[in-house]
Amino acid sequence: MTLLKFIWTSSRRMLLLTTLAAVLSGACNAGLIALVNEALNASGHPVQTIAWAFVALGLGKILTNFFSQAMLASFSQAAIANLRRDLIRKILAVPLRELEEIGTARVLVTLTDDVFSITQALLGIPLVFVNVAILLGGAAYLGWLSWRILLSLCGLVFIGAVGYRLIVASAFHRLNLARESEDKLFRSFRALTEGIKELKLHRNRRGAFLRDNIQTITEVYQRHNVAAEIRFTISQSWSHLLYFALIGVVLFLLPRLHHVSHETLTGYVLTSLYLMGPLAGVLSSLSLFGRAEVALRKVEQLGLSLTEHSAEECPLDGAVSAQAFERLELVDVVHSYHHEEEDSHFVLGPISLSFEPGELVFLVGGNGSGKSTLAKIITGLYLPQAGAIRLDGEPVTHRNRDAYRQLFSAVFADFYLFDDLLGLDGAGLDERAHDYLRQLHLQHKVRVANGAFSTTAVSQGQRKRLALLTAYLEDRPFYLFDEWASDQDPQFKRLFYTRLLPDLKARGKTVLVITHDDRYFHLADRVIKLDYGQLVESEFEEAGPVSASAC
Repeated sequence: MTLLKFIWTSSRRMLLLTTLAAVLSGACNAGLIALVNEALNASGHPVQTIAWAFVALGLGKILTNFFSQAMLASFSQAAIANLRRDLIRKILAVPLRELEEIGTARVLVTLTDDVFSITQALLGIPLVFVNVAILLGGAAYLGWLSWRILLSLCGLVFIGAVGYRLIVASAFHRLNLARESEDKLFRSFRALTEGIKELKLHRNRRGAFLRDNIQTITEVYQRHNVAAEIRFTISQSWSHLLYFALIGVVLFLLPRLHHVSHETLTGYVLTSLYLMGPLAGVLSSLSLFGRAEVALRKVEQLGLSLTEHSAEECPLDGAVSAQAFERLELVDVVHSYHHEEEDSHFVLGPISLSFEPGELVFLVGGNGSGKSTLAKIITGLYLPQAGAIRLDGEPVTHRNRDAYRQLFSAVFADFYLFDDLLGLDGAGLDERAHDYLRQLHLQHKVRVANGAFSTTAVSQGQRKRLALLTAYLEDRPFYLFDEWASDQDPQFKRLFYTRLLPDLKARGKTVLVITHDDRYFHLADRVIKLDYGQLVESEFEEAGPVSASAC
């Protein structure tokens, strides 16, 4: 089983100790059954001795059960935490383009639902171990009473096990189908949260979304889950039928075929009835373990997929110095991807560009011309499929790409604003943040204390200002703004172009601005225009020195 392999590789010592505790618990249970049987049959042993033995075995069972559950509970939480951290490390190391192809929904369902299923199964393992040990201890006691009877009953057990295995295999198949539907369901959940405005504005779209996406997928998911649970229920009923058949054989058939003592017969019936509870516990846990098995395979598949795509070095810590550079060059860079609207491949490039410190460059072009893609290539988020990026003459490769990315501070059109100034420190961080809040006219709405924003529940334009504040505090050599001014009122739009951008340029920063605000093009040192993936000569005469290619 994948689950047992995961536990074994995570902590062999814990698994061995838990197994030992479970075996001892099972032995204590077998001893308790034997003592009860002796007391009922008046075997002649002193009652006081049997009573003290009963107390000792009862305490032994409680202590071993507690030990195994407490130990595995601690292990399971540590194992799940390590599993999550390992997955997140792999996600952080995967290039952005490949991560987008894997899909957000698949990553989210793995980090949430799959990990939860594994956690629930791990927490149930101690009880299952104890129940299995009780069953083994009971079987050992039955063998001690009469090994001939036990062997004769093994045939009946074997027939029942074969039928049980067939039913459970069908249930596991249904669980796999349900898990596939869950990926689709999470994609619909994401569409619900991110497309809620569009759904509210369009009645027919809203109805079709609920009917065709949510309702259809949830019905399929429900159908497979119900089918799996029904099969697990059938398997339990089958095992109970087999169980009662076994007791019937012991009570009514064996005494006719073979002489069985009253003590042996009582012991068999009493033990069988006692073992019914642990057997039901083991069987009911199969559904839990089945889900965990499917979830763990999904986690491993995602981990393998992430590992396959992770080719670059991407450390999580270490000092980062905002190193200066003299020249950043793109040499015949090409990048292509599938264009969904036209069912064709969009090709960006070949593009040759260069940037130097203290430059203010505007990047313009129509929608779909490749501006955002080019910005992600320049910042190292997308990898060129051909051509090269050179920093001061040295090629940017998998070995140094993460260090190259540390040159950039960016506010993308689809930016994310963290609640904290993560990764930023230094003396006077809060004071510097407050200075920028005043410049951005946000001091009355947002405060910064201990490196955290008091709130981010402000308008989209104000959130962009907070993202700009974060970029300022990063103080990197190269700044990128993707349509930053599109959500700002005229006052702040003018402030952005006439004060903030020139201030960055005066500080020796390289600034690349993706924009459509042609009234401010004259402020740029260069205006670069893209037309369906190709650099073209700019048509804006009022701008400063214009270059479509500077290499």
